[in-house]
Amino acid sequence: MRRIIFLASVICLGVMLTAGMQPSTVQAKTKFVTIGTGGITGVYYPTGGAISKIINKKRKEYGIRCTVESTGGSVFNVNAVMSGDLEFGIVQSDRQYQAWNGLAEWKKKGPQKDLRAVFSIHPESVTLVVAEDAGIKTIHDLKGKRVNIGNPGSGQRQNSIDALTSAGIDYKEDIIAEHVKAAEAPGLLQDGRIDAFFYTVGHPSGAIKEATAGRRKVRIIPVTTIDTLLAKFPYYAPAAIPVKFYPGAANKQDISTFGVKATFVTSAKVPDDVVYAITKEVFENFDRFKKLHPAYEVLTKEGMLQGLSAPIHPGAMRYYKEAGLMK
Repeated sequence: MRRIIFLASVICLGVMLTAGMQPSTVQAKTKFVTIGTGGITGVYYPTGGAISKIINKKRKEYGIRCTVESTGGSVFNVNAVMSGDLEFGIVQSDRQYQAWNGLAEWKKKGPQKDLRAVFSIHPESVTLVVAEDAGIKTIHDLKGKRVNIGNPGSGQRQNSIDALTSAGIDYKEDIIAEHVKAAEAPGLLQDGRIDAFFYTVGHPSGAIKEATAGRRKVRIIPVTTIDTLLAKFPYYAPAAIPVKFYPGAANKQDISTFGVKATFVTSAKVPDDVVYAITKEVFENFDRFKKLHPAYEVLTKEGMLQGLSAPIHPGAMRYYKEAGLMK
């Protein structure tokens, strides 16, 4: 009898140990990936969240656990993806172009040849928000004013400088430039600590809604001095900001400006199967993805393959060929 009890105990212990090992075994097989986004009031953060949500629903099938990180923006995301601190990042199309070609912040580092494109997402407009009481009617009136152009490491910073340069304004000499994150700018404007701020963002934007909902009346100023920019830089295109998104602004008509696209990038070192799975799930759930944010209303599958400067990652290319989106 004792021998039977002993054998039964050994069998039970073995079953328990085996059961206990199963979660560890599964966990060991799970691939953890992180998407670098931007400030929580922009569109990058919810975009990363939307992609993450879609992937995590298929965690058992793909063995991928996706998380989102709020970051300083495009430049930070490129550098973090290249260093391996992030697997994916959302990056303005102009920053993708500059990184791949070794321009702007990457002049000293040289071309980022491990950078890989996955797809592009929503259009982003260079948005100039000003206080009505600051006497700013056009971009030229920014001279002598306190203007936030964006934090170092953000994609919008160079867009702000390009917009100012196109209007004949030297950001180092002609304005009092502030360098804070976009999420902080609406509060600074409402507190009277700045007169205006630039933000390159998809619309509607939580930050712009915040800026237009305060006591201090604000207006979104057209940026139309851009002919030379459009001719010089292939990643810029004319854009318009729908006034319907911001009923609290003083504007009565849609606002003309220029913009770029948000793009989803990764590294050549990220495994093909991971990139394939993420690409497939976003495109296979395209209609549901479009409904996750108003900025995605204009998306088409074909449009999501435009604005890409770096080579497309083989994992993404595999899906595009299977789906007939590329040959």
